[in-house]
Amino acid sequence: MRFERREHRPAALVLLAPLIAVALALALAGVLIAAAGAPVLEAFGRIVTGAFGSRLAATETLARAAPLILTGLAAAVAFRARLWNIGAEGQLYLGAIAAAAASAHLFAGLPGAVQIPLLFLAGALAGMVLLLVPLWLRLRFSVDEVVTTLLLNFVAILLVSMLIDTVLKDPMAFGWPQSVPIDDNATLPKLIPRSRLHIGLAVALVLAVAIHVMQTRTVFGMQARAAGLNPAGAVFAGVPLGRTLVLVAMLSGGLAGLAGAVEVMGVTGYVTTELSPGYGYSGIVVAMLANLHPLGVVLTGLFAAAMFVGADAMSRSLSVPSYIADVTVAVSLLSMLVAIFFTQYRIRR
Repeated sequence: MRFERREHRPAALVLLAPLIAVALALALAGVLIAAAGAPVLEAFGRIVTGAFGSRLAATETLARAAPLILTGLAAAVAFRARLWNIGAEGQLYLGAIAAAAASAHLFAGLPGAVQIPLLFLAGALAGMVLLLVPLWLRLRFSVDEVVTTLLLNFVAILLVSMLIDTVLKDPMAFGWPQSVPIDDNATLPKLIPRSRLHIGLAVALVLAVAIHVMQTRTVFGMQARAAGLNPAGAVFAGVPLGRTLVLVAMLSGGLAGLAGAVEVMGVTGYVTTELSPGYGYSGIVVAMLANLHPLGVVLTGLFAAAMFVGADAMSRSLSVPSYIADVTVAVSLLSMLVAIFFTQYRIRR
C-alpha cells in the first residue's frame, strides 16, 4: 500500500471534506456526552436550541461569530501564502487595547461616525505590528514564524495585563483589573435592539467578500496564492516574495487586531485579560474547516459560534461539561487535516 498524489482534486471530495470532518467530530462528541451519562440526541437538540432556539440565543450566536470570522479570515489569508500566523490571539488583544487607549486618550468626544473608523484602524495597526516582527525575523534570519507568533501571544497578553494594571487602569473599577472604558460615541451600533448583536458582524461579512474578490480578481491575490503554492516558482516567475509576504502579514495581522477592536467596542466596552475565550486559536480551526476559503470562513465561524453558545446551554440543562464544545471544535480541525490529506492523495496497492 502506498499514497499517490492526485493529479486533480475532485470538486465533490473537496466540498465533502468539511462535512465529513464535522460529522466525525460530532460523533466523538456524542460518545463523550454518552460517557457523561446524558442522552445524546437530547443533548444535540439542546445545543441547537441553545444556539438558535430563541431571539436571545440566535443574536448571541451571531455576536460570537463576528470575532471568529475575523480571526478565521486572518488565519486563512496568512496560511494561503504559507505564512503560518499562530499569533492571532495576541494580535486580537493588542488590537483591543489599542482601540481602548485611542478612544480614551486620543479620540474621546469625537462623533461616532469619525471615531469608530479611527478605532478600527488603531486596532488593525496594532495587530499588523505584532505580526510584522515575526515576519521580519523569518525574512532576515530564517526564524520559523510558527514559534515566534505562538510565543508572542503570551508576550502580548502579559503586556495588556501590565497596561490595564498601570497606565490604562480604569480608576472607577474599584481595583478590578480592567482598562479605561471606550468613549460612549465609539460603541458599535446594534443590528437588533436589546441584544448584543452589533455591526461588527456586518463588517466581518463585508471583509469576507472583499477578501474573496481580492484573492480571485487581483494581481496581489494571485501573487499571494503563488507564494503559497510554490515560493521558488513564484520568485522565478517574477513575484516579489518579500513584499508579497509583508502585505499578507499586514492584512492578516490587521484582521486579527480588528477582531479585538470589534469585540471591545461592540460587546465588553473595556479590556480585561479574559476578553477572548480563545478566539485567536479557534480562528485557525475556522480557517482550516473552510479549506482557507474566505466565504467558507463565514459558515465555519457560525458553526464554531453555535457550538460554543449551544454547548453552554446544554451544559446548564443536562449537567454535561461545556468543554465538549472545545473538544468538538478541536477534533473538527484534526479530522479536516486528515480529510485534506485524502483530497490530495489516494491509496494505491
